[in-house]
Amino acid sequence: MTNPPAPVPQPGSPAAPRTNTFAIVAIVTVWFGAILGLVFGYIALSQIKRSGEGGHGLALAAVIIGWVAIACGIIFSIVFFSLFATSVSNGY
Repeated sequence: MTNPPAPVPQPGSPAAPRTNTFAIVAIVTVWFGAILGLVFGYIALSQIKRSGEGGHGLALAAVIIGWVAIACGIIFSIVFFSLFATSVSNGY
């Protein structure tokens, strides 16, 4: 049994949309700086909506990861400073 031949692109068939550069930059930078990843993610979403480029999933993932990272940072800061204030007031 042989495998069927791979489909050959026909002339005039639509090419895959180009991935937005800011979407790629956003998903990479969100792991190093949440705020920077958020900024690039929102820029990418805006450009994708206007131009129809690919990369909507990457940009959306960067925005979601950025907001989750910021929320975790805020929660961690509140817990850390409340524990620090409690330990200082108890004389530790």
